[in-house]
Amino acid sequence: MSLTNPHDRFFKQAFGQPEAARDFLLHYLPAAVVAALDVERPEPVPATFVDAELREHFADLVYRVRRRDGGPAWVYVLFEHKSAPEPLTPLQVLRYQVRGWEYQLKEGEALCPILPVVVYHGAETWTVGECFLDLFGLDATDPLAAYQPDFRYHLCDLSRYSDDELRGGVMLHAALLTMKYIFRDELHDRLPGILALTAELLDRETGLQYVETLLRYLTAGTDQLGAQELMQAVAQALPEEGGTLMPTIAEQWIEEGERRGREEGIQRGREEGIQRGREEGIRRGREEGLMNGLALALELRFGEPGLRLLPEIEQRADAGTLQALMEALRRVTSPEELRQVYAAP
Repeated sequence: MSLTNPHDRFFKQAFGQPEAARDFLLHYLPAAVVAALDVERPEPVPATFVDAELREHFADLVYRVRRRDGGPAWVYVLFEHKSAPEPLTPLQVLRYQVRGWEYQLKEGEALCPILPVVVYHGAETWTVGECFLDLFGLDATDPLAAYQPDFRYHLCDLSRYSDDELRGGVMLHAALLTMKYIFRDELHDRLPGILALTAELLDRETGLQYVETLLRYLTAGTDQLGAQELMQAVAQALPEEGGTLMPTIAEQWIEEGERRGREEGIQRGREEGIQRGREEGIRRGREEGLMNGLALALELRFGEPGLRLLPEIEQRADAGTLQALMEALRRVTSPEELRQVYAAP
């Protein structure tokens, strides 16, 4: 799964916060493992842990924590994220572990254990074996088993947790709830509660940035939420901060419109010529994204009177005009003043 995937991006941004990683280690690892490790102070490992090929499959999110028993100085905790079952997950994890041990040797460290953690939140049931031997249909009693690597990864399947069982601080709790419901119809019903959780974060220095990350994921990670619906939920759950956060939704909506337009253009280009189709897709996607973003901004700024301008604007909807209107919205004080931008000869 590529990191161009919005689920991968959100996972790395959310679990890249040491606070969220600490809470996860504390609440979702087996009790015996938590007792053996100093999970209160996880230290991130640089992104050079793996090569470019493996970065196409892994979020490359690794922390190291100290052992409490005075054994090897560190245990490396590898976080991997899945939004769909992948039968070769044990093999992918093994490749990652080998790269990790090579990294330790390169850094002049003694070899330390690596604990692989897979967080799954897809719509399908996770049926992939959690032991490496499962790839071969072997168990420990098979005479060939002794000649194969024998390990398991720790699976955290969010579908197996009720909402009450999802624990941790606000940052982790909001992320896990969002990931749990991102593919489900219940997302509509859970969204107000998820957004209300984030209100506590807005008093922190990086809290607004985290909430913006969450909104970008909700915009890009599912087709179940329209921009208008998300805007209304934000305004309801976070009435004071909604005006600050709405441009994030509009911006992401524009980016998604451009992306979808490019994809549609490339598909059309199979018949018309790839380059021509790509260029047409980018143009159409940009115009569609700008129009959706402008509709959001108009409603946010002027309400119903602003939305009444849309039919007129659509008649003049080229990318240059729409971009000019988006920029003008930052300074105009009324719908009539905005009309002068596109009605001018």
